[in-house]
Amino acid sequence: MNIRSLTRGDGVVIGAAVLLFIASFLDLYSVDGAPDSYDLPSLWGSGPVVLGVVLAGIIGAALVVVARGLPQPPKVAGLDLGQFGIAFTVFAAWSALGNIFDVAGGVDNIGGGSSDGPDAGTGLILALVATLVMAAAAVATPLVPALKGALLPAARPAAPQPYGAQPPGGYGYPGAQQASFGGQPQPGQPGQPGQPVQPYPGQPQQGQPAPAPAGDFSPFWFAVPVPRPLFPEDGSPTPIAELAPGTWYLAVEQRGPALVAQTQDGRRGVLQDTSGIQRG
Repeated sequence: MNIRSLTRGDGVVIGAAVLLFIASFLDLYSVDGAPDSYDLPSLWGSGPVVLGVVLAGIIGAALVVVARGLPQPPKVAGLDLGQFGIAFTVFAAWSALGNIFDVAGGVDNIGGGSSDGPDAGTGLILALVATLVMAAAAVATPLVPALKGALLPAARPAAPQPYGAQPPGGYGYPGAQQASFGGQPQPGQPGQPGQPVQPYPGQPQQGQPAPAPAGDFSPFWFAVPVPRPLFPEDGSPTPIAELAPGTWYLAVEQRGPALVAQTQDGRRGVLQDTSGIQRG
């Protein structure tokens, strides 16, 4: 899971979930005239509130955040995991609103209190606010540009690297051995006398022709402002990966307005929407 792919809207959802969890330990209702010795229950003392508000809201927020952080969110019954999370948050807000109108139904005259019944407690009011904010952020994030921005800023690379080389500090392809600037192998790495040369992921095998770059194009590192799909080079409409904000990718070729990009695990594909990308 890549936390740098989280958006500002996801940050609002996380904050609302934390507020909901805190509210769950506060009073469910309040009673005028109740004696000081009377112990008012928290939200965990009501089954409908726990299931319909607290757990539904927290589970919904978790599904939204996890779906955003995964490169390929799993589908359940044909729907993305994030869509299920949005549905949970909306249901939690709806349930909280219903419990505000019917606070601990059937509880009257507690400890000699008012016969009008209990009022909504601090915990239930905060739970309503938290679930409303959570549901609004989950629904509006894909629609509002301000909420689609990256939650964490992207770390700039030290310098653009040649195609096939890795940046300093170990950034690059998982499991690949470290190379110095310019792609020269270090002592003990492949490329030394008597050792077979192993190409990096995405490089052509020995004896295979390398793709010809377009014109004077030079490979460069870039980051996307919002999650964008990476399509196969053969033109298939099914994405092979999703580029996430906050992660640097290597552009290895330009095809008109599109770029051929390489991910950290060596997969290559076509980025069709290059608007607003940040060059390293």
